Amino acid sequence: MSGAFPISSAKFETMGIKSIQTTIISHSDSGKRLARQVDGQRWGFSISIITSTRSSVYGELMAFIVKQRSGKETFTIIPPEIEDARGNETGTILVNGVHAVGDTTIAMDAFAGDGAGRFKAGDFLKFASHNKVYMVVSDATSSSNAATVTIEPPLITALADDSAVTYDNVPFTVYLTSDLQEFGVGGADKDGNLLYKYELDVEEAL
Repeated sequence: MSGAFPISSAKFETMGIKSIQTTIISHSDSGKRLARQVDGQRWGFSISIITSTRSSVYGELMAFIVKQRSGKETFTIIPPEIEDARGNETGTILVNGVHAVGDTTIAMDAFAGDGAGRFKAGDFLKFASHNKVYMVVSDATSSSNAATVTIEPPLITALADDSAVTYDNVPFTVYLTSDLQEFGVGGADKDGNLLYKYELDVEEAL
């Protein structure tokens, strides 16, 4: 692990989110479609960054990227466009009970309140002691401060009872996918100061 992306000093101009999962498709002689997934799902991001002057930001960002040694190191990133959950939950959520590898419905408790929309489809979750980030795929409604939350992909590591759940500012552990990292100038601001740009592609490290 080589630190956290210096998000506070960089403006994301564009960002694309990718869900990556290899599936092998074949067809039988009768035409029946056969599908088999051969590895785990992971998230990826394509990001374009515009920074201010080299003296204030650009050097810090370049140094951080060079420190990653292409894809050798991993680092954490909290993309600002998805840092806040869409749901209305505000409590400290815990896993309720033990859950096995492959589970997609996770019992949780300690919700701050009851009702619909505690988590919403598209929210990201991360469990204590897990590197993997999961997505909520159905809106979660709590009752008696508890709810069953449906996630994808299926758990890749078992969950212990009372594991803490992070749903805001979820950190993704990622690595750079390219050996070539290129920095450049992307125009100037209204005062004539050069604006620096950088594009990167990262994938989740499992």
